[in-house]
Amino acid sequence: IAQTVIDHRGLVSDIYHHFQARLHPHGEKPETKQMVAELENRIEAQIPSNLDKTILRFFIHFNRSILKTNFFMHDKRCPAFKLDPGVLPSEDYPERPFGLFFFVGRAFIGFHIRFRDIARGGIRIVKSGHHSQYRHNLNTILLENYNLAYTQQRKNKDIPEGGAKGTILLYLNNQDEEREAFVSYVDSMLDLLGKEEEVLDQQKAKDILFLGPDERTAELMDWASVYARKRHYTFWRAFTTGKSPELGGIPHDLYGMTTHSVHEYVLGVLKKLGLNEEEMVKIQTGGPDGDLGSNEILISGDITRCIIDGSGVLYDPDGLNRGELQRLAGERKTVEHFQRSLLSSAGFFVSVNTRETTLPDGTFVPNGEDFRNKFHLHSLARGDLFVPCGGRPASVNINNWTQLLDGKGQARFRIIVEGANLFITEEARLRLEERGVILFKDASTNKGGVTSSSLEVLASLALTDAEYDQHMVVREGKISPFRKRYVEEIIRTIRANARAEFELLWQEHESSGRPLTALSNRVSKKINDITDAVVRSDLGQDTRIREALISTYVPEPLLGLVGLDRVLQRVPGNYLEAMVASSLATAFVYGHGLKANEVDFYNYIRSI
Repeated sequence: IAQTVIDHRGLVSDIYHHFQARLHPHGEKPETKQMVAELENRIEAQIPSNLDKTILRFFIHFNRSILKTNFFMHDKRCPAFKLDPGVLPSEDYPERPFGLFFFVGRAFIGFHIRFRDIARGGIRIVKSGHHSQYRHNLNTILLENYNLAYTQQRKNKDIPEGGAKGTILLYLNNQDEEREAFVSYVDSMLDLLGKEEEVLDQQKAKDILFLGPDERTAELMDWASVYARKRHYTFWRAFTTGKSPELGGIPHDLYGMTTHSVHEYVLGVLKKLGLNEEEMVKIQTGGPDGDLGSNEILISGDITRCIIDGSGVLYDPDGLNRGELQRLAGERKTVEHFQRSLLSSAGFFVSVNTRETTLPDGTFVPNGEDFRNKFHLHSLARGDLFVPCGGRPASVNINNWTQLLDGKGQARFRIIVEGANLFITEEARLRLEERGVILFKDASTNKGGVTSSSLEVLASLALTDAEYDQHMVVREGKISPFRKRYVEEIIRTIRANARAEFELLWQEHESSGRPLTALSNRVSKKINDITDAVVRSDLGQDTRIREALISTYVPEPLLGLVGLDRVLQRVPGNYLEAMVASSLATAFVYGHGLKANEVDFYNYIRSI
């Protein structure tokens, strides 16, 4: 690409002038169709190399795909582009997103994808340990972002916000610049969300983005919210979720919001099978230093045989000492800090830094990092229950899923509850189910955090600055009665939603024999399809339906504090429409099942 630019710099310069004509907010020469036609004719006539033609044409394609950019702002941290989502080829990205942002930083490249106008999701920072890993991450980061956002879209079916996700890939030589990259990412995003005179908006559209914590960004949510206020972003209180209580936020890790949903599935399947949790042997990825991993340790009562985290592999066939695990979870420390004297003679810890060691059973381990990366596939990793609470996407995939089988072809786990997003690929999930594994996928299980974030957003939108400061902000450890009841109501809602979907999936699986993986997709699709149809209709404008559904959806403490009329006045109209549509769809599908038809829906509306 660089050589093409050098060889044809005059033409590239003219393509830049096309970019300028399209997007400069005070440009003297606006874009014309003739301008593009002339560029394309010159490429065809003057460029002999097909590869050069492809590159130069893509420059023009990129220009025409840009809807908004901060490129011409005098003061900016990095260039940011809002792109037409149609730029993504349908063969690789089957469902077109609603919004796509692209960031080119000094230390990173980044993306943000959302599938609905009103959407939310976490921002994750992706790091690379070596050159080959970086090349792989660079080649897959956009697809990973898309898949995460798409999973979020399926997962967000219970809430008004659609699915969204952001990724920040650090360049190989900038692996220690996490905070700097995040600051640039957020600052440039706000350039495109605010009313900047130096930004030309092709669509005249008002984007409302809600960001949440994800890998390596949980500690940065506070800064982003405060900075959004400094930038005078209208929805600064709701801009980030999972903030510290001192800013009125509801951190997922503090209250175990995601774990409440994941563990509800564990308890649900054990109850259906007549099993006691205290007798179940579990393998877990994601350690006591993480949100999901730590709270899984604190909330569960099983026999945990192994935990795999960023520091290495901790294993004991007799079960790891639960008191010690709870200590690590409380202190948020990795398993390398586990008191080794509490391991049995057959137990071990292998650090990622270990080289050439031998396990108690005589197995030789040449490389601790490679051992850690693959231990979930190791023959020692076996039990009744596997709960991935961390790990890279596609850790179990179509090429390695058979390593979860024993020598007789039987699965080494009876139950898998996928807490970590995309830990297992779709093809691998289906193959495992064919072998008799009871498997619940991420889009169903891992939705507690998004529910908590959504209700945190709702409180931010429905309360005035003074009310928010009085009732949501924690000062000197003092929690207001409103906040206490509101958090309790969020947890109740998370558990209720998880139980509702679990019961529907189990019932449909029992009656049809279809894989739980496929049924999870069908539930998400049916709810999202109905939600979208209601948004497109005037059903949500019916005052009786609108008020009935909003009164049911808004948690009682918030409704009691501000009243329905103020909720309707303060919350943006498009958010209220999404709230009505999603609550209508979820209540109908969970209550009537996947076989329900239009007549059932009509009768359901009449009952409202």
